[in-house]
Amino acid sequence: MPNRQVASIIENQVVTTAKSTDTVRSAAERMCERRIGAILVVDGEKLVGIFTERDALNRVIAANRDPDSTRLSEVMTADPQSIAPDAPFRNALHLMYENGYRHVPVTDNGRPLGMVSARDALGPDMLEFESDLKLRENITEILG
Repeated sequence: MPNRQVASIIENQVVTTAKSTDTVRSAAERMCERRIGAILVVDGEKLVGIFTERDALNRVIAANRDPDSTRLSEVMTADPQSIAPDAPFRNALHLMYENGYRHVPVTDNGRPLGMVSARDALGPDMLEFESDLKLRENITEILG
């Protein structure tokens, strides 16, 4: 099991947030732009919820809600469990496993610092794989 601290995983992350009054569509667009599977929902600088791809599928699309008028506050997971940056990553993995979710916000006194995901367990191997894929895409574009 990984012995890395959560802080080492999020050290280069740009925190992506939305307001609870934002629409599902605007949050989904931001998630798509950033290529992330979840967005942290804040009130000022305080974490109040998390909105994930699963929420979009189960609470919006399957529930036949309009993403242009549905506010995140209506479909987010409010008051999500979070983890401190100095915690071992294995603790975050345990939270995910025990509770059946794939993302855990990282906070300091309620202020979001980033997010860890099950994908982070793949670590450097996944980063190398993604880099190889990007290189292949670039070569394909060049060779046309």
